[in-house]
Amino acid sequence: MKLIAILMLTIWTTSCNSQIKDVRTNKVDDSGTKENASQIGNYVISAFEDSEGNLWFGTLEEGIARYDGIQLKYFTKNDGLPSNRVTSVIEDTNGIYWFSTGEGLSKFDGKAFTNFIVKKDQRGSNVVNQLYIDSKGQFWIGTWGGVYKFDGKLFTPFPIPYPTVETAINEDTKYWITEINEDAEGNMWFAREGYGACKFDGKSFVNFLKKDGLHSNNVTEIEFDGEGNIWFGTRVAERDNPDPEKRNGKGGINKLVNSKMISFPEIKGFNDGDVYTIYKDGAKNIWISTTKNGVYKYNGRDFKNYSVPISITSILKDRHGIIWLAGAGGLYKINQKDEIINVTTRGPWK
Repeated sequence: MKLIAILMLTIWTTSCNSQIKDVRTNKVDDSGTKENASQIGNYVISAFEDSEGNLWFGTLEEGIARYDGIQLKYFTKNDGLPSNRVTSVIEDTNGIYWFSTGEGLSKFDGKAFTNFIVKKDQRGSNVVNQLYIDSKGQFWIGTWGGVYKFDGKLFTPFPIPYPTVETAINEDTKYWITEINEDAEGNMWFAREGYGACKFDGKSFVNFLKKDGLHSNNVTEIEFDGEGNIWFGTRVAERDNPDPEKRNGKGGINKLVNSKMISFPEIKGFNDGDVYTIYKDGAKNIWISTTKNGVYKYNGRDFKNYSVPISITSILKDRHGIIWLAGAGGLYKINQKDEIINVTTRGPWK
């Protein structure tokens, strides 16, 4: 989930339900009662399940929340985080957690935090929003100031060539990295604000742009399905236009199949809106969030729509088969009965 999604959504989303309680550790139950409960966060940016089954939820203002099956505990600047803006979490092969934050990279060994400054510059390189460890063990960092490789101590810039584009570039976001992912062949993919998607095969770069069939050069997501196809999420570039009358344009979902870029004109939200999450679950279903038309599940044949009342920016399927939906307004889940349930600080968790 990218922070750009949250920033754009805050402009027009009014679905936030309540203020967060000032709580560090909160006993929860499965009653679902609303008494003394609040949303996990006004903006829940990311959802992650670790190797022990703990659930982690990054928030825009409340740090990161962890549910271990008994307690919901918040970790904030008071505990050692460099910022209460936590956009993602990953776990390495040694069981160490890494957090992308609004003030650099943070490492958590289960007891203490160690914080790293990426680079202080006007481009925003210390605002981290993407973390990825590839199949070779290389740690990639995506920031508002470009891509970096990280060896555990030092950050090395990884410059990506800028293609020529026809659309106007927003100078405030031109260096933002909105996605880092790796395909089955070991190619690295990078999504950028205004410059489309870029594939790196270890030697050369190939760009995918609006002129190649993408709805927009503002690419937000890249995901790979079980058949080797590539899914791209985009947002409407025209939405940045200062003139309200000129904010309509293409955005949504494209799919690259055998070198052919296709779209889905029959699906609401896939052609003239913003898509901030594409997620492949363990059963190889593709989950897609839209800003105004809920969440879709694609099983390889059909799209099924879920009318989630908030805009979703992160999707997770846990080991129990529960689908977690984090977004602008709080946290929801889809249980095994296909029921959509708001999860607050008091649950329900099971």
